[in-house]
Amino acid sequence: MASLTARPLHQLELNTLSHVPDAYAWSALNDLPYGDDVVPVVDLASPDAVGLIGRACEEWGAFQITGHGIPLHLLDRVEAQTRLLFSLPTAQKLKAARGPGSLSGYGLANTSSFYSNIFWSEGFTIIGSPYDDARKLWPEDYEEYCCVMEEYNRLIKALSGRLLRSMMLSLGLHEEDMDWAGLLSKADPVLQLNYYPACPEPDRAIGIAHHTDSSFITILYQSSGESGLQLVHREDAAGPARWVTVPPRRGALVVNVGDLCEIVFNGRIRSVMHRAIVNRTQTRVSVAYFCGPPRQFNVAPIGKLVGPNERPAYRAMSWPEFLSLKRKLYNKTLEYLRSPEEEAEDHKNTSEMANQK
Repeated sequence: MASLTARPLHQLELNTLSHVPDAYAWSALNDLPYGDDVVPVVDLASPDAVGLIGRACEEWGAFQITGHGIPLHLLDRVEAQTRLLFSLPTAQKLKAARGPGSLSGYGLANTSSFYSNIFWSEGFTIIGSPYDDARKLWPEDYEEYCCVMEEYNRLIKALSGRLLRSMMLSLGLHEEDMDWAGLLSKADPVLQLNYYPACPEPDRAIGIAHHTDSSFITILYQSSGESGLQLVHREDAAGPARWVTVPPRRGALVVNVGDLCEIVFNGRIRSVMHRAIVNRTQTRVSVAYFCGPPRQFNVAPIGKLVGPNERPAYRAMSWPEFLSLKRKLYNKTLEYLRSPEEEAEDHKNTSEMANQK
């Protein structure tokens, strides 16, 4: 599999097309059956919230939350500013295109480089402050956009810490087992704005292909109306692995478990494979907050979750090494890290190559 590298931006105005060009056509959209299972909804104000979160993480790797404390009017403003950004002319958006080696700004989803076909979507990544890129888009009128995104970042960052603590409590861990507050305060917040134009042939196109997120968790706001998020509900007593649609709920947010949580919790909960589909009639937007660690974080299972006569389920490495490995192995990264110890030498060689980059 090719490594993740920058991919040129498409120049097509997707919302003006009457058909799906071959470069955007996908043939493997029905790789799994579809299920009508309902993703759990957890009210964070409930006294049972910790237990419900733990059960949802173990059985699904995802859940929706209400009672999260983020005002509905702020979610509406975030959506309005996201739609405003993507409604700009392509030439204007390209002024804030991601440059070589940059992760912030306008462009295709980073995962697109692993596929020969193109996603039916556009993206805009905000890492840290939104001001630098916003000035390129609106040289004299960027304050409203920046104020909205900064306020949302502040509240969603606090919410992510609250959710991680609940996940720890559900596993019998305590605050001292990992200093989440210290970790999250040192990490740059990452917001990913996504735009999915209406598609004339939705059965032939994909918004973003299946993947797991590298972060601890992802908190996703999806616009109301047509559904777009789908996730894999793993094989269980009810049937084989299947795609399940997560319909948008007014005022609710979706929480996806990422690769880091699977590793630090020693496989007690699993990251969730998910994707974004498109539809024929409605343009959708979503806003994903990726809760990740600072650069110096050591990616390894928490010792209290490893039994006295057991080996950790995953090999340890630094956060930069993990990201380098993910760029190389993509969806096979966790499988690689679960491989037997006799492959340690191969892991050592991979780490050395990562450090040289």
